Amino acid sequence: MTRLDIPTGMGFDEFRRSFEQAAPVFDMAATRRITDTGGTWDDVRTAIGAQAPYDLLIFASVDGTSLMAPAGHHTKAVEYLLGNHVIAERMFRHSPMPLLYAPLRILVHGDASDMAVFTLDQPSTVFAGIGIPQVSEVGVELDRKVAGLLRGIGVEPPRALTDSTAR
Repeated sequence: MTRLDIPTGMGFDEFRRSFEQAAPVFDMAATRRITDTGGTWDDVRTAIGAQAPYDLLIFASVDGTSLMAPAGHHTKAVEYLLGNHVIAERMFRHSPMPLLYAPLRILVHGDASDMAVFTLDQPSTVFAGIGIPQVSEVGVELDRKVAGLLRGIGVEPPRALTDSTAR
């Protein structure tokens, strides 16, 4: 897999706010309501589409800043689980193994000047490791979705995310 460290050109706090607006927190209660009332997968797909302006949602976050502060560290860092289970299902139908890597793990951290760096393992390279062509294709699609999310925030994504092809 290939790790990408993407300088954002934005201060950490500004980028974090923009990122969390562009990729809102997954609303599990809405999905549960659909399931509990006998809704269909199409209903779930529609609800997720309405929640995720860039087709990606935050499933969880871990604030490394506060966890590491008692040890004397001052670098800002937040880890996110970013994904979309409607997209993940298209891999899961071929194998449960993609769930090792979906949702994607994202690290947003500050550099020495407190500018945000967006770090992830490139989805196309991660999912290519599963060895199933249909899973690899979704990995390439996820590269492009992450690129679209970054563009929506005002960050130019690296060519690796925009020019990827099935590996």
